[in-house]
Amino acid sequence: MKSVSYIWEEKIMKKFMKGLLATTMVFAMMTSLVGCGGGSEPAADDAAEETLVMATNAAFPPYEYYEGDTIVGIDAEVGAAIAEKLGMGFEISDMEFDAIIPAVTSGKASFGMAGMTVTEERLQSVDFSDSYAKGVQVVIVTEDSEIVDVDHLFAGEDSHVIGVQTGTTGDLYATWDIEDMELGTVERFNKGADAVLALTEGKVDCVVIDNEPAKEFVAANEGLKILDTAYAEEDYAICFAKDSELTEKVNGALKELIADGTVQTIIDKYISAE
Repeated sequence: MKSVSYIWEEKIMKKFMKGLLATTMVFAMMTSLVGCGGGSEPAADDAAEETLVMATNAAFPPYEYYEGDTIVGIDAEVGAAIAEKLGMGFEISDMEFDAIIPAVTSGKASFGMAGMTVTEERLQSVDFSDSYAKGVQVVIVTEDSEIVDVDHLFAGEDSHVIGVQTGTTGDLYATWDIEDMELGTVERFNKGADAVLALTEGKVDCVVIDNEPAKEFVAANEGLKILDTAYAEEDYAICFAKDSELTEKVNGALKELIADGTVQTIIDKYISAE
């Protein structure tokens, strides 16, 4: 027969073992949770946020275009410089021009940069940075064209067919100034190069497009010229989703890059002074 003291000691030992077992199980569960990466997901999210994705249309030299498999140009380099300034990664997503704003507003891209002009229509969908470059819309015609200046397009004597790249400010201007006023019609193309090809084939009477790619297209296609008078002058800026936290960050970096001469150096690399 067990003594009272022995029974009492046995009870104490059982309680001690139960407590030790419970403590061991709790410790094991905590270790398991840590090992499963309970704290690793935020790191993954942080990594995802550290890459800026620039939506563009890489058919707009010298702002964005392909050299082999690589997208280069003014916007590509300025975008990369902004990402570097912010300590973030950088990727470029190439798409049709009129898909850029939807990509930005849906969150598929961090911002849009494609020789894009600030307009009232676009401001309804996105916010813009400060301007980083000046753009000039010009008119490309064939060398034997009857269109001798921009005013000829608004004279109303002839109804011209205007070629433009879909969604660009050239498209907007030609639509507002010519098509809506019933002074002519507008033919829209996915790429500026396609509009120029249509001009060489006699399918359109002229092309309204930015001055810099216009010079590239004229140099590459014999028999074309740019009218001496500009169609319009404009400022290029970066677009963001409405109220995006990135707007202030990117615009701050852009201001610094403009102030220290980086942006102008990049522009001068692609556009020679005339």
